[in-house]
Amino acid sequence: MRGFLASSIGVTCATALALPLALTSSDTAAVTRPAAETLPGSTQSLSLGPLGADRAGGAGSRDQGLARRDVRPFSLVGVVWDDPDVELHGRVQVRTRATGTTSWSSWQEVETHNHEHAADPGTAEGDSGRVRGSTAPLWVGDSDGVELRVRAETEGGPGRATGRAGRALPETEAALPAGLRLELVDPGEHPAPPADQYEGGAPQGAPAKADGVQAGLPDAAGGLMTAESAAASAVNADLAPLGATAVTPLDRAHTQADLVAAQGGDLTRARPYVGPRPRIVTRRGWGADEGLRERNFAYTRTVKAAFVHHSATGNNYGCSQAPSVLRSIYRYHVKSSGWRDFGYNFAVDKCGNIYEGRAGGVAKAVLGAHTLGFNSNSMGIAVLGTFTSAGPPKAAVTAVAKLTAWKLGLFGANPRGKTYLKSGGGNLYRKGSNVRLNVISGHRDGFATECPGRLLYKKLGTARSASARYQGR
Repeated sequence: MRGFLASSIGVTCATALALPLALTSSDTAAVTRPAAETLPGSTQSLSLGPLGADRAGGAGSRDQGLARRDVRPFSLVGVVWDDPDVELHGRVQVRTRATGTTSWSSWQEVETHNHEHAADPGTAEGDSGRVRGSTAPLWVGDSDGVELRVRAETEGGPGRATGRAGRALPETEAALPAGLRLELVDPGEHPAPPADQYEGGAPQGAPAKADGVQAGLPDAAGGLMTAESAAASAVNADLAPLGATAVTPLDRAHTQADLVAAQGGDLTRARPYVGPRPRIVTRRGWGADEGLRERNFAYTRTVKAAFVHHSATGNNYGCSQAPSVLRSIYRYHVKSSGWRDFGYNFAVDKCGNIYEGRAGGVAKAVLGAHTLGFNSNSMGIAVLGTFTSAGPPKAAVTAVAKLTAWKLGLFGANPRGKTYLKSGGGNLYRKGSNVRLNVISGHRDGFATECPGRLLYKKLGTARSASARYQGR
């Protein structure tokens, strides 16, 4: 189902009565965006070339890569290519040099099959013409040197690229997708939020003021916001003040009372089973540059299910670095992969901090780009890390349970139950088929993929039971 779009400025005005300060046409004019070069973060995009016989599969190899080289500082890598309908069948490996040192990492694997994290076919986002094929992003930390190799898959065949439906492309086409490029992402920096916002401590090394924010609207902390930032914050106006860095938690009784108040005191419309509202770090809190995303928000009808993912970005980050990881993924999703915004509705770090993902309002049915074929009427939660051979921290699983107890409860969904979603097309279910799924599902339940990793997937039963208990079931 195609989600409907709403103007971000329109949503802001619609919630003006709930805000201490509403946007006006003169306000909007006063907070025009600064020049692009002043915005935090950057992306270096480097074309790949053929690897020599000594670096790849021997004479005549069609493998590609980059020789070791110096580059501007970056913290996250990924590989993109021209056609999003073509999969990269092969192996992508990278090694990096820590900034200001001569120390190179060992070769690290980059997850190649990432097209299953995308907007549904036939949606405005999926058919925008801007979307590229892409690997998963990999967090490597502050680096200023890189070397990359992409090796075509040859086992069991000629190593040719195939489309989403598994159709082998003609042998005359390249073994690897056309237009391969290495993306090196610098997340930039943002002001440090209150130290108690993060279970693992406030982000390190943050400057006193954010780049890209000029004179405009005051936020809850007395800072200044652009029109885009105000719009992204205003959709959470019933939960937090304009410009707040976090939505504060509520116990279950106060959460239910707030829901009744939002219905004008109509007890018959209150949800009997809803979990306590958890603390959620807002996009303002993790430093999202609201000028990167598309201006409008996209919504779907309801939230019937939650799909749990792992970000596949690796586990080599501290919780104080999680905002930088999120800003890097966000830039990679939008600038490199061509999506309208951050793909997931929420993210969870290893310390159990919960983050607002795609803009549009944490309590609303925001249309994401997380589970190809099942983005409508669902939400996506990415646990930051890779959990194929490493187990997820208990705090992260608990956070998933708390988040789903609250968000699914807002829409009357039972975390231990089943539901039906209509497939928008994928590699497991044909388009239009009604599929019975767990209300809390792993990504692999809707698409043939390793995500969310074998060991995180094994914890979903625990998350379902805990989520139901938080709802009072």
